[in-house]
Amino acid sequence: MIIKSKFIWVLMIAFVMGGNFACKDQLEVGNPNSPTLSANVTSVSGLSSLAQGVVYRDGFYDGDDWLGNSYFSLPYGYQELLGDMVGAITALNQNINRIGQANYFTLPDGTKVETAISNVTEMRDNNTRARTGSGYNATYYQWLNMYALNNGCNQVLTLIPTITSDASTKATFEAWCYWWKGYAYASIGSMYYSGLIIDEFGATSSNYVTQDAVIERSNYYFKLAATTLDGVSDQSTYSNILTSLIPAFTQTGNGGVPSVAVWKRNVNTMLARNILVNHLAPFVNGNPSATITGATIPKMTAANWQEVLKLATNGIQQGDVVFTGRSLSTNGFFTAGGGTAASLSVGPSPTFHISERFVQNFKAGDARLGNFGTASFGHTFFGTRHTNTNGLVGKGIYDYGSREIGEYELFIAGSYEENALMLAEANIRLGSIATGLGYVDAVRSHMGAGIAPVAVTVTTEAAAMKELFLESRVALAFRGLSFYNYRRWGITYDISKGGGGYGNTFYLNEKVHTNVTVNYNFMDYWDVPADEAELNPTTGAAIKNPNF
Repeated sequence: MIIKSKFIWVLMIAFVMGGNFACKDQLEVGNPNSPTLSANVTSVSGLSSLAQGVVYRDGFYDGDDWLGNSYFSLPYGYQELLGDMVGAITALNQNINRIGQANYFTLPDGTKVETAISNVTEMRDNNTRARTGSGYNATYYQWLNMYALNNGCNQVLTLIPTITSDASTKATFEAWCYWWKGYAYASIGSMYYSGLIIDEFGATSSNYVTQDAVIERSNYYFKLAATTLDGVSDQSTYSNILTSLIPAFTQTGNGGVPSVAVWKRNVNTMLARNILVNHLAPFVNGNPSATITGATIPKMTAANWQEVLKLATNGIQQGDVVFTGRSLSTNGFFTAGGGTAASLSVGPSPTFHISERFVQNFKAGDARLGNFGTASFGHTFFGTRHTNTNGLVGKGIYDYGSREIGEYELFIAGSYEENALMLAEANIRLGSIATGLGYVDAVRSHMGAGIAPVAVTVTTEAAAMKELFLESRVALAFRGLSFYNYRRWGITYDISKGGGGYGNTFYLNEKVHTNVTVNYNFMDYWDVPADEAELNPTTGAAIKNPNF
């Protein structure tokens, strides 16, 4: 690992006030001019500050002046762009106006419209150290933050035995580090063709391994987090430490301090996600038996679906605490206006414009459509009649974005909706259609959609998959999953390889077109960033995706 780490020894000083941390100070840097371990990490409270900082600052905070101001603005933004949930009509930052455009689209009358843009070309032409310096190398940001997160957790793990010998204290800190290492490796292995396994603080390696090996390492740490939690015998100690690790201002709504059992269910959801997003499950042009050629990843098997079903059955349940984020006016890890891809889509002049292909997935009468106002933004590919608004907070209907401080709830890892929809798809793919659609109905009810259930009316696999497809697009927007889902369904692959998007709505030249065919032809797994690859040449796996 060569990229200069932005791991900046964030030793956040937390002040206990009535058993809770003060929001104002919880993410403050302890002595930023001289943040030494000997001065700051000599006790459990100091270790808590460091363990919190390596996650919420090193992992999630943008210290490199990119679009927005957190991991959830730009890397999540690429997910939404490549999943065609948003577009960038006017903004040029970090190549967002080009990276998500398809090769071409074909209108219903047969007119083929070339965009003169190739995602693969854009990715490769801009993957240089010089382009990183000018802010256009998309591959740089996720790699940077996730390896900083991983490295920070490695350091905390080295310090735990020097500070405490209490079994429950030790197990809680270790589980925290293992969970976030699993998260970091999952992010790398789900996005890049190859990566590095770095499990010692400050270590370097040039032994690149392919993405499936990185995912295996993620699975290892997620499972280790779960088994380590079995070492917690003092629930009070566990709760107190975890309360100090999770920022107080995020302990609201779906966020909070999970019990051991609930945290284990979060682990199972992430393990299921690792299987699902790193296997093909094609659903192209309404065909659940579609095939894709030339993909980096293999197709889901019945055994894979059974494993997803088993894990998700023991995954996040409705009402479970999950890992979330909220904005603060100061000293948070993202701002209300620029910290998430969702907030960057809000307002009359957004950075990300709501895609017609996102909105077309809402069924008639869906109350969640109330999030979106009317607009008219012209663009060859990203033209849209929709804009995201502030307006549904407190109305029992899911809110897709807000620029008001503390209102929008960011989902950092798994959620009830994601887990339920994995259960839905696993059941449908395994032949239990009514059971699967029952989970789709449950998610719609949970989010306040107010539309008629489909479990008793839809009976074929193709029709059931259509309902699953629509709801997954709608329910999981802005959660870092949109590209992964489009990819595994085969839609982002070239039409000549079996991919493509069909039946799409376009707003072009102030006219609405339906049934438009889109050839995305996106690179499925990204090359290693040049900032790493050029300074750290491989002695192992390829660092460029050979399938593109």
